[in-house]
Amino acid sequence: MKPLLFLAAHSAWNRRLTLGVTLLAVALSVTLLLGVERIRHAARDSFARSVAGTDLVVGARTSPVQLMLYAVFRIGEASNNIRWQSYRAIADNPAVAWSIPLSLGDSHHGFPVVGTSSAYFEHFHYGDAQPLSFTQGRPFADLFDAVVGGEVAERLAYHLGDRIVLNHGMGEVGLAEHADKPFTVVGILDRTGTPVDRSVHISLPAMEAIHLDWQGGAPLPGLAIPAEYVRKFDLTPKEITAVLVGLHSRAAVFKVQRQINTYAGEPLLAVLPGVALDQLWQVVGVAERTLLAVSAMVVVVGLSGLVAVLLASLGERRRELAILRSVGARPTDLFLLLCVEGLFVVLLGTLLGLALLALLGALLAPLAQAQLGLVIDARWISPDEIVLLAAVVGVGLIASLVPGYRAYRMSLADGLTPRV
Repeated sequence: MKPLLFLAAHSAWNRRLTLGVTLLAVALSVTLLLGVERIRHAARDSFARSVAGTDLVVGARTSPVQLMLYAVFRIGEASNNIRWQSYRAIADNPAVAWSIPLSLGDSHHGFPVVGTSSAYFEHFHYGDAQPLSFTQGRPFADLFDAVVGGEVAERLAYHLGDRIVLNHGMGEVGLAEHADKPFTVVGILDRTGTPVDRSVHISLPAMEAIHLDWQGGAPLPGLAIPAEYVRKFDLTPKEITAVLVGLHSRAAVFKVQRQINTYAGEPLLAVLPGVALDQLWQVVGVAERTLLAVSAMVVVVGLSGLVAVLLASLGERRRELAILRSVGARPTDLFLLLCVEGLFVVLLGTLLGLALLALLGALLAPLAQAQLGLVIDARWISPDEIVLLAAVVGVGLIASLVPGYRAYRMSLADGLTPRV
């Protein structure tokens, strides 16, 4: 058998270009398959890490998924607002340690504007309970101060001291501008890989101030209150959009949730972020499962290429296989030879794919964390990935049976008879 393998190795070396291309195709397929699997897990972890340390998210009664979409991810609009008195009742609950009011509805060049309080910069956490930090500047202190997320500052080239004008309404193009009440950028947050990066933060009184001369989503005709006079008004908010709540003890979370959900003042909904995020992931999980299926199809295509190359090489190797038969090789030996050759290409391609995955992970992990919030840690192969690799090798072995069977059926005369 050793001389047989030696001759096979020489034959493979003579066909190194063709086998090399096939090897690269298998390696890229494995890299794509495992890359998608790791990104899928990283995306799910990042999804759950968008908000950390928050025990309850409270909003007007709606579905938990919709509440998480607009309160945490700033996607879509709220079905209704919460009265300020209701927020104060929640914040004054003895079981509540801190609360972050959020007021949404305006935008700036397509980025959502978030009206909030100083508690946002003190208590909002993401990832592994990481607090917000500033690249430059500080939290808002004056009425018309604004703090922008890292992505907003980068894409719009903002610096400290720049003046910005907010738009009324959500979307790329606002319905109207609050041009008479510009804001000054006083802080730029570090990138977090969460919706914070894509937000402009102002104080709740500021959100109230820019809407003093508005009613029903439109400016009041003939009424314009200059920015220098708005401070004379009571700027206590009348309504907010949502509340992030932290409790003294997580043991009280279900009790407080029940109290909020049965609040008599107005219909409210309190959800546990982890539970709601799981429901939300089930909605968007269809896309990641589809992507994984596409990656599996790429692997199948790569292995199909391996079968095609081995089958095509049989025509070129007719004489070689006939000579092997003439020196004593049995049909079973030729069958094993082709199977081993195919399995060797698959195994080598798998190892090359793992090496390529590790290299790409080391190079792109910092960029993925900074730009997309995906934490892709360098780690050993997980059990799920071992199952995928075993499936790839198994399918590769089965695919190698086809050319092996063709070689098994070839007779000595087939290789020595010239083709016309």
